[in-house]
Amino acid sequence: MNWLRPALAAAILWVSVSAPAAAACRQALALALDVSGSVDALEYRLQIDGVANALRDPEVEAAFLMFPETPVRLMVFEWSARGHQRKVVPWTIVSSEDDLRRIADTLNRTQPAAVDDPSTAIGPAMLYGVAELMRQDDCWQKTLDISGDGPANVGIHPQDIKPEEIGPIIINGLIIGPDSPANINKNRHNLKSLLAYYESYILRGFGSFAEVAVDYADFQTAMRRKLIRELQPAAVSGVLPEGLANQGG
Repeated sequence: MNWLRPALAAAILWVSVSAPAAAACRQALALALDVSGSVDALEYRLQIDGVANALRDPEVEAAFLMFPETPVRLMVFEWSARGHQRKVVPWTIVSSEDDLRRIADTLNRTQPAAVDDPSTAIGPAMLYGVAELMRQDDCWQKTLDISGDGPANVGIHPQDIKPEEIGPIIINGLIIGPDSPANINKNRHNLKSLLAYYESYILRGFGSFAEVAVDYADFQTAMRRKLIRELQPAAVSGVLPEGLANQGG
C-alpha cells in the first residue's frame, strides 16, 4: 500500500487545481444521530460519546487533517420526531487536533433533550441535513450521515424525497443493529433487512455507503471506520467533487 499516499497527494492536487479558486474547504460533513423514542438513556450516551471518542482516534485525526490547506467542516445534529432536529455542534472548521478535541468535549458534555414524541422521522432529518449542507456552498464535497436503528414511521418517507431535493449531496448511513441487550424489547427486523432499507431509500449519491454497528456498544468502532473511509479524497473514495463529474469524458 506504499502507493496510496502518493495517489492521495496526486488526487488532492488534481482537485485543488481543478476546483473553483473560492473553495474554502474540501468537504462539509454533517453527522445526524438518532435520538428517537427507541433510543434509551444508555444508548444515547453510547452514541454521542462514541462519536466523541472516534474523533479522538489518531487515524480519524489524520484523516481530518490530511490536507490542512483544504480543511473539513463538521456539524453534528440529533434527530427524532418530525419537528425535532437539534444542532449539538455547529459548523466548525477542523484545522487542528485541538479543534477535534474541542468538538469531542462538547459532545461529552451534551445531555439529551426531552422529546415526548417517540416517532422516527428519517425523511425530515434528511431534508434538514441537506438544507444545512446546501449553505456550505464553498465546500467541494458535501456529505450527510444518517445513523439509526430502525425504519421511518412518520413524516415524508425517504423514498419520496426527489433527487433534485438532494442535489449533489452524498448521503451515507450508519445502521445500528437490533441485537444489543438494551434493544431486546424493540422487535426489529433482522440486520440485513434494515441494511436493505437504507440501501433502497436513504443512501444517495455516487459512492455512498452504509456502515454497520452490531449494537450500540459497537457504535464507536463503526463510526471510526466510517469517518476514515469517507474522509478520503474524492478521487480515491469514488466521489467526484461538484463540477468535476462532467470533465474528462
